[in-house]
Amino acid sequence: MKFLKLIRYQNLLMLAFMQLIFRYGFFKIQNVPLALTDWQYLLLVLSTVLLAAGGYIINNIFDQDTDNSNNPNSVIVGKSISENQAYNLYGIFTVTGVVIGFYLSNVIQKPGFASLFILIAAALYLYASSLKQMMLIGNIIVALLLSFSVLIIGFFDLYPAIGIDNPQQMRIFFSILLDYAIFAFMINLLREIVKDIEDIHGDYNQGMNTFPIAIGKSKTAKIVCVLSLIPLSFILYYINKYLIEVVFVTVYLLVFVVGPLLFFTIKIWTATSKKEFHNLSSLLKLILFFGILSVVVISLNIKYNA
Repeated sequence: MKFLKLIRYQNLLMLAFMQLIFRYGFFKIQNVPLALTDWQYLLLVLSTVLLAAGGYIINNIFDQDTDNSNNPNSVIVGKSISENQAYNLYGIFTVTGVVIGFYLSNVIQKPGFASLFILIAAALYLYASSLKQMMLIGNIIVALLLSFSVLIIGFFDLYPAIGIDNPQQMRIFFSILLDYAIFAFMINLLREIVKDIEDIHGDYNQGMNTFPIAIGKSKTAKIVCVLSLIPLSFILYYINKYLIEVVFVTVYLLVFVVGPLLFFTIKIWTATSKKEFHNLSSLLKLILFFGILSVVVISLNIKYNA
């Protein structure tokens, strides 16, 4: 159980869920031509999960002092697992993830794509060692990495399958992936800032320069409130432009995504306690979950009501 906390298995499950849902809950249902076989796609999921797990481990290694201040009961490195063991696990997970990436890049005959896995591993290390201490930069990096875990599906499964007879179709599916990647980026960026508000005291004691430390909890919460209007507007525009006539999908998005996001926008304005910010961070995770799940709802509606 301690090891599972070290790699934050719930977040890894969410990552794997996102990637699996796009292939088996969307592309397969729509009979989209794909480049990878099922087991090769599972390797792609495994690779990104291993890299993410490595990122969590190295982050825990560098965050020992901060975690002892913010969440002493959740500290693993230095207590249940030695720092050397943690470094060994980080190396195994990261190297294995990159090696799988090299293999898949050669499978699709795009060896240059292997550099994507190296860049992801490097970005995760730089984030843990230095970037997370830079105001907003670390938040943006984490949000971008999550959104890239959606886009990488397009690079490895859609792009190599483009032929002379389907470029327009594949362009549409890639644009849908991009829309979901943007959604994931916006929601996760909000969540990262909210988590910084939640952890403000421990981060301050460690000399970090997060956004809440720089301008205060209250002002940051107000800014997050305003920023949350961007994904809210984005979703409402998307519904109005593409889905307004698809009643079931519209209702799903309004109930499970727009409603909770509107609730978040209202509550973050007045939130003050650590518990409130923790609950709002968890709410954003649920919004992301139901937002990604909407691709299945849309896909099934297209299949059975086309």
